[in-house]
Amino acid sequence: MYTYKTFGTCSRQIEFDINDNKVHNVRFIGGCSGNTQGVARLVEGMDADEVIRRLDGVLCGSKSTSCPDQLVRALKQYAH
Repeated sequence: MYTYKTFGTCSRQIEFDINDNKVHNVRFIGGCSGNTQGVARLVEGMDADEVIRRLDGVLCGSKSTSCPDQLVRALKQYAH
């Protein structure tokens, strides 16, 4: 389980697993429950590179990031 501390969003943390570059068990701590659960279910089993390609730069209102964008940042950090 990888843990990422978020910034600039209502969620405080994201937890996930990566197996064979596939994203599993995404869990947002805090944030808008319906939206974060939806994102987590949509990316389940998806290739991490595809998640990054689809969600990179998604913004939440006037914020400079979003929960999906924070997931992308977490995946990028995991890869390095």
